[in-house]
Amino acid sequence: MLRWLIGGSREPQGLAEKSPLHTIGEEQTQNPYTELIVLKAHHDIVRFLVQLDDYRFASAGDDGIVVVWNAQTGEKLLELSGHTQKITAIIPFPSLESFEGKNQQILTASADRTVIVWDCDTGRPVQRVSCFQSTVKCLTVLQRLDVWLSGGNDLCVWNRELDLLCRTGHLSDTGISALIEIPNNCVVAAVGKELIIFRVVTPTEEALEWDILEVQRLHDHQDNILSLVNINDLSFATGSHVGELIIWDILDWTMQAYERNFWNPCLQLDTQQEIKLCQKSNDISIHQFTCDEENVFAAVGRGLYVYNLQMKRVIACQKTAHDSNVLHIATLPNRQLVSCSEDGSVRIWELREKQQLPAEPVPTGFFNMWGFGRVNKQGSQPIKKQQEIATSCSLELIGDLIGHSSSVEMFLYFEDHGLVTCSADHLIILWKNGERESGLRSLKLFQKLEEDGGLYLSV
Repeated sequence: MLRWLIGGSREPQGLAEKSPLHTIGEEQTQNPYTELIVLKAHHDIVRFLVQLDDYRFASAGDDGIVVVWNAQTGEKLLELSGHTQKITAIIPFPSLESFEGKNQQILTASADRTVIVWDCDTGRPVQRVSCFQSTVKCLTVLQRLDVWLSGGNDLCVWNRELDLLCRTGHLSDTGISALIEIPNNCVVAAVGKELIIFRVVTPTEEALEWDILEVQRLHDHQDNILSLVNINDLSFATGSHVGELIIWDILDWTMQAYERNFWNPCLQLDTQQEIKLCQKSNDISIHQFTCDEENVFAAVGRGLYVYNLQMKRVIACQKTAHDSNVLHIATLPNRQLVSCSEDGSVRIWELREKQQLPAEPVPTGFFNMWGFGRVNKQGSQPIKKQQEIATSCSLELIGDLIGHSSSVEMFLYFEDHGLVTCSADHLIILWKNGERESGLRSLKLFQKLEEDGGLYLSV
């Protein structure tokens, strides 16, 4: 474990020549993460991080092991070895008897076609299931029913004792890529281009067996679905490989909004540059969504877009937020957003209000489904007038964390302990608030001096 102090982040060599990437200087006065701790335990790509409680997290990846860490100190607490191939999914599995985060369990799925329940206090496997006919790609827990679901080429429902309660037939050779829970004991499964709604049927006096029923199939996407997320109690969103974004009603599963042309060169300032970007399909792939009470944030190719739920329009964007595809985003307090990328960087953004200039176009091609698209020249005039006087926002880069030498797969945020990032370079980095850490060290020093009798306070 290595602890480094950093005064600022260096810009990777050759970055400016690759793309018109927005950069920040060495003096990052608004970036609190000026210390980092490098954690070494894995010997292959680290793809997953999951928070266990206020001070512990677990990491997993292609080496098949799971490591439990102390987020405050960076200490390795446990190493869980049981899988023979790479980890494909990991989720917390809280025990019904747990109090204040204790007796925490996690579920891990692997390419070895097994799922293991681990005790994170002892590091021991509680139970193991090895009867899968395909690799489990995703896991989800239905807390209210006290069951968990595994998604692969089929969908299975399991109880806490790892008894198979019910399963579907073979769905697809590509398998289920994502699962989310929605109301009325239902789940949404992304299977290639399709969304399938399933309902979990609990035992009754008439039917004593569990069952899982296919309720509806939604065929509106034209390419594979990459992202699936709950927005709020009313809707969920999906994004595809070719830049389609669809907003769905969470109760009746009807389409509320649809956009298939993310990049519209006619609406951009630098037309030639946008056409050039459109030549690569990865540049329009919607990799992930996240949201807060006001906005939906979308990671699209190398860019970041902010859609305001109340104003029903895009209020900010960074079309080239990173030099490569954005893999993971999450919101922080104080209107901040963190993103990580295949280029090995982690960037911190702040959403700031600004008075929009009349000559500055609002990106509308992506979200014209909310009424801001190009209907016709005459009909768009009131909208243009409204945009000219509206208050817009900007995504301002306030921190650039350069520490990994390869793709940063994801990260976790701890309110008291900083950021944790994992990477294809086999490393985990714990980014610390330098001012906070300095204060804690000073406090410990004074406490030590007082205990040793070397500190006397004059009256």
